[in-house]
Amino acid sequence: MAGAVVPLLAACGGGHSTLSPAGPAARDIALLWWIMLAGSALICVLVFGLLVLAVRNNGARRSERTWIWGWGLGFSMSVLVVLLGFSLWLGEGMLARADDVPRVQAHAAQWEWRFDQPGPDGAIVQTRDTLYVPAGQDFDVVITAQDVIHSFWVPQLGGKMDAIPGHQNIHRLRADQPGTYEGLCAEFCGTGHSFMRFTVVAYDPNGPMPDMSGALIPETRP
Repeated sequence: MAGAVVPLLAACGGGHSTLSPAGPAARDIALLWWIMLAGSALICVLVFGLLVLAVRNNGARRSERTWIWGWGLGFSMSVLVVLLGFSLWLGEGMLARADDVPRVQAHAAQWEWRFDQPGPDGAIVQTRDTLYVPAGQDFDVVITAQDVIHSFWVPQLGGKMDAIPGHQNIHRLRADQPGTYEGLCAEFCGTGHSFMRFTVVAYDPNGPMPDMSGALIPETRP
């Protein structure tokens, strides 16, 4: 049994793991996952407990009001209502507000991501498959698509956000520490879907900006 579980647990790590959060939005999502897991476990324990009681009592009659309405529905619905309320409260806190935070543009197209963002001199430049952001600061990603529906996802920084042609979605994220975070398209978008990966480089805002030259799109070089 342990030999089967260890490989599964190993898959919970790495740059695409939602259980290794590196930002507030990702931490909230991971917290919600753990709480939902605990709530589901409680319901499972209750159901199996009732099943064992039914078998041990050889089908002896019990009060329907207590067992079906009280435990079967009342307890389960109470857990689900608490989970729903908590998830709505967390989700509300992740929404992008109309405050003054840096904003970058993400354009999805088959089969790449292009990002409009400030360059070293403050002028807007466009990079391919690499987004540069200051660590420790909130930033908004304005997401759209050129052709079909895609989905912007950096698992260690936050949840998924659809990229829809002709529509803009705003996604607020933050990287707590400088580092490199893996992103990908989370919506199947055609034969080249697996190539739609990108990198978020979070740099120290008190130090020099990283070299963008390798990711700059030629026609946007300053």
